[in-house]
Amino acid sequence: MYALDAQRDKKGSDIYQVKQMFDWPLKKDRSGQYLVPSGSTIRVCMTSDFFLEEADCWRDEVWDIIRKRSDVFFFILTKRIHRAKACFPKDWGAGWENVWLNVSVENQRTAEQRIPLLLATPAKHKGIMLAPLLEAVTINEYLENGQIAHVIVGGENYHGARPLHYEWVEALYLSCANQNVNFEFIETGNHFIKAGKDYHLPKWLQAEQAKKSGLEYRGRKVEVALTAAPLNESLPLFEMKAKSLCDSCTYKNKCSTVEKSKGCQLKI
Repeated sequence: MYALDAQRDKKGSDIYQVKQMFDWPLKKDRSGQYLVPSGSTIRVCMTSDFFLEEADCWRDEVWDIIRKRSDVFFFILTKRIHRAKACFPKDWGAGWENVWLNVSVENQRTAEQRIPLLLATPAKHKGIMLAPLLEAVTINEYLENGQIAHVIVGGENYHGARPLHYEWVEALYLSCANQNVNFEFIETGNHFIKAGKDYHLPKWLQAEQAKKSGLEYRGRKVEVALTAAPLNESLPLFEMKAKSLCDSCTYKNKCSTVEKSKGCQLKI
């Protein structure tokens, strides 16, 4: 997080409301069409945390945006899952169809702290993101009740990146496959160890190498009933050709797929 902020000449410890992009999902072009098309996936606060105490004063504005764009899927990742219930809007109920709530986990300790809280939190779609994964982690018991729809794993990046071992990823992959849970290995990190060999990989190569590992599993089908879908139809949350981490979005800040840009995670 801090490394990414530094690349933008930002200080990661500074917490503030951005001025230009805050209401981007509500922006329209001259013809009156939303700039963010229906069926898109928006990742919220990926270099911060949606449930920071300092963000309490403007979080209701974000909920209002998410409420208005019920045709768009919002991916929320947090380490502060203990604050989620107190921060939900009054009409949250059992969760909103267009919100995917995920906890960030880096080791066994944080898995045991955060995943049970996620399971006890009302949300229509739940996931676990183990990135950066810093040690072997066991999550079998948390997958058994079927609440977790997707598990994402990745390594650490930038200066001083700690190693990711292939065996750690493989064990998580097998756990998910045994429970029929969707699994995705998105990137190796800068320092990857497999079969006793150390690999130091640049950022642009990591997703490709993760894909080549074959550690990807499509389990039970998860449906997302966005309001833009035709009557009595829903959109598939996970597709084999859809990407959680796209080279274009991640490294170039420009979509190279043009008309196919809706398919980052929702392929419609």
